[in-house]
Amino acid sequence: MFTKQTIRDVSLKGKTVLLRADYNVPLSSDGTITDDYRIKQSLPTVQYILSKGAKLIICSHLGRPAGPNDLANSLFPVAKRLQQLLGSDVGFATNCIGEPATKAAKSLKAGQVLLLENLRFHPEEEANDVAFAKQLASLADVFVQDGFGVVHRAHASTSAITKFLPSVAGLLLETEVDTITKVMLQPERPLMAIVGGAKIADKIDVLHRFIEIADFVAVGGAMANTFLAAKGINIGGSLFDKHDLPVARDIMRKAALEAKKRPFVFAIPHDGVVASKIDPAAETRIVDWSAHVIADIENYPRRAPVSARQLHGHELILDIGPFSGSFIAGGIQLANTVIWNGTMGVTETNSLRGPVGPFAHGTELIVDALLGEFGHKPFTVVGGGDTVGFVESKGLVKAFGHVSTGGGASLELMGGRSLPGVEALLTKK
Repeated sequence: MFTKQTIRDVSLKGKTVLLRADYNVPLSSDGTITDDYRIKQSLPTVQYILSKGAKLIICSHLGRPAGPNDLANSLFPVAKRLQQLLGSDVGFATNCIGEPATKAAKSLKAGQVLLLENLRFHPEEEANDVAFAKQLASLADVFVQDGFGVVHRAHASTSAITKFLPSVAGLLLETEVDTITKVMLQPERPLMAIVGGAKIADKIDVLHRFIEIADFVAVGGAMANTFLAAKGINIGGSLFDKHDLPVARDIMRKAALEAKKRPFVFAIPHDGVVASKIDPAAETRIVDWSAHVIADIENYPRRAPVSARQLHGHELILDIGPFSGSFIAGGIQLANTVIWNGTMGVTETNSLRGPVGPFAHGTELIVDALLGEFGHKPFTVVGGGDTVGFVESKGLVKAFGHVSTGGGASLELMGGRSLPGVEALLTKK
């Protein structure tokens, strides 16, 4: 299915290879890497290139540096971690172009690795500057694109550089594009999509595409607030985007029309976990604005008060409720393929009591369902930075079918858009 040439299609022996990786990893205030998933996922490509007797130069960006001296975004900690993972020396150049890079590149021997300093220390990188790309290209004989997280951008290290070097894909990029394309075009049905996150605007194309191709679409996270507000449901002081209300109504109209044509479910939350603030010590309660099941059971034999069904003005919806979580978990039992992008609540708020945060119960319930805790385990593709971070923090990466390294790129691919950094590569003969 992958139509571009890869490192398997070209001779690398004796060549100097420039590898574009995505080492945009989170760092703590003391420069410690808090999540090395992206580095680990690049290792098969790195090791393959080295096994062919090539010299390897790696370039990447990290964060959004304020300038060339923004050491808080230096890739030096990545060089140290990569050295630990490879079990062999990794050189580090203090610039990605100019004398530091040229001198370090010339001293490389076959089987050695050099990591260049942050590409985004130079504004020319994001400007897709041809002269900057030419300087990068001068360091090597072959260019390998393996940074899936950046191929949706037309930058110097994803687009312009391909004008100067034979350019092919790495193993990670091939796997990412192949896997995501297959689940969108040839999924084992039923196909379910679980979409969370903050903004509808980031996922308009994906939502429209899922309504067209999926059998069940479930929406959660802060994004669901806009759908609820569009339906006239009181969401208190919850985060939502007024400008996206017409978009939400349009998406729900499209979903309703689709449900008339074929068996199709578009689910937004029926209940939520609410609190007055995002805080580990905040008191939480369940508000049941749609089904009223929880409210009725909790208050029986008395009539449920209005407050059990409505938010107060100062309250925030911070997670889907147990009714909504159970409904989605039930849908998972019927699905053979699930695409999950976006957590259902504010999962980064830690608990004072145990391992599950106060606003992470909905996400935890969905994870249990995806892992087969209720009987059936579908093939699951996980994408999105917050979702991958949550899965990684639980040590569950290997438990899913595919955990993507690219947030924006995976959304663009799922939405049917072309990826500039992939399109620029050589096509298979």
